[in-house]
Amino acid sequence: MDSSLLLSRLDNDFALLRAAVASADPTAKVPSCPGWTVADLAEHVAMVYLHKAECIRLGAFPESLPTVDPDPVKALDQTYATLTAQFAAHSPTDHAATWHEPDQTVGFWIRRMAQETVIHRVDAELAAGLPVSPIPQDLAMDGVDEVLKLFLGYGSTVWEDDFGTLLDSPDPRPVSVSTSHHAWTLSATSFGVEVSDAVTGFGGDALVSGEAGPLLLWLWNRADDGGVRLSGDPALLEQFHSLRTAATQ
Repeated sequence: MDSSLLLSRLDNDFALLRAAVASADPTAKVPSCPGWTVADLAEHVAMVYLHKAECIRLGAFPESLPTVDPDPVKALDQTYATLTAQFAAHSPTDHAATWHEPDQTVGFWIRRMAQETVIHRVDAELAAGLPVSPIPQDLAMDGVDEVLKLFLGYGSTVWEDDFGTLLDSPDPRPVSVSTSHHAWTLSATSFGVEVSDAVTGFGGDALVSGEAGPLLLWLWNRADDGGVRLSGDPALLEQFHSLRTAATQ
């Protein structure tokens, strides 16, 4: 997605996130984040915004961060203003420190913060007892691509400890993930999960498919299996479930 469109999506989802937090009891539980309250969720998002702003401002990972305002809405407002000020002051191609070695740009964080915000916006809406607002298809498609390629594909090669023994002797048969006439093929190996765009159909020994928004929420463990369609070898599907859970923990 184009960075300007991602920034627009980010603004929209931040507004929904802020509204949900403002309407909720700060002590209310977040059902999609066990152990968290609404106040915890807001603090987490605020600290993420502050950290990414510093990654851009410094061009390096910050050694420390200040505390955020104890009021959840004020914390969100202040840190979002700090983050978006850094986005406005830089081109998407400018340097920024990121955890994805091939992409050390501000644009990486624009995409990541748009995706971070939409997922936590859903968390806030669930905690506030509000209807979950639809996720625009373009943002959801981009989010599915990010989860599969960055968190599962790249992540399985650089965050090996997060995957425990899952890749010691994995089943290498392919799994397809498809939505909106696009598909990805994933194969688990002892060196990590190989992820590629499927250009010749939806082949694989197991298939996960669905509309982009529900599929994105399922990948992030914000929805149960009812939002997607699962077919193929049950053992391979279970392996994929374990891998994507490890990647998104």
